Amino acid sequence: MADEGDILTDLNMDPNAKPNGADNRPAAGIVTQYIKDLSVENPNAPDCFQWNEQPQIDLQVNIGANTVNQELSEVELKVNVTAKGEKGDFYLIELSYCGLVGMRNLPDEQAHAFLFAEAPRILFPFVRRVIADASRDAGFPPLMMDPMDFGALYQQQLAARAQQQGQSGDAMPTGEN
Repeated sequence: MADEGDILTDLNMDPNAKPNGADNRPAAGIVTQYIKDLSVENPNAPDCFQWNEQPQIDLQVNIGANTVNQELSEVELKVNVTAKGEKGDFYLIELSYCGLVGMRNLPDEQAHAFLFAEAPRILFPFVRRVIADASRDAGFPPLMMDPMDFGALYQQQLAARAQQQGQSGDAMPTGEN
């Protein structure tokens, strides 16, 4: 027969856990995600459907984060797409896609990295689908955004800020990435 210590281990319970949910282990994750704003314009319809040229795509992606409370932050991916031709714009899409991120017991540098690298990586496939659906629903082939390496972009931002500030690389960017 197993003693009580074995039972705790068998149930994967942490013997160091605090009572009543006072857990001090680091935790981070997406609580929910949502479209905050979506605009799709087809300003030259129906004429643009007669144009024979391929549109030139201008794609801009920005990342922002806002504190909601001590344990929640809103991460926002803003995507602006303009499909241009010689005769005018084919379509314009503006998307603000957000995720509520829950974090507790994370050091500031890890929390910042989660907000500006990991959370955007998690949200991106959903952003990609919304943009593809919006361009298709506007009457054009779906725009499939190329995958993005948010971790590498985050590291580039850190390096650029450190160089800008004359530091050795441990400067954290603030605001939008």
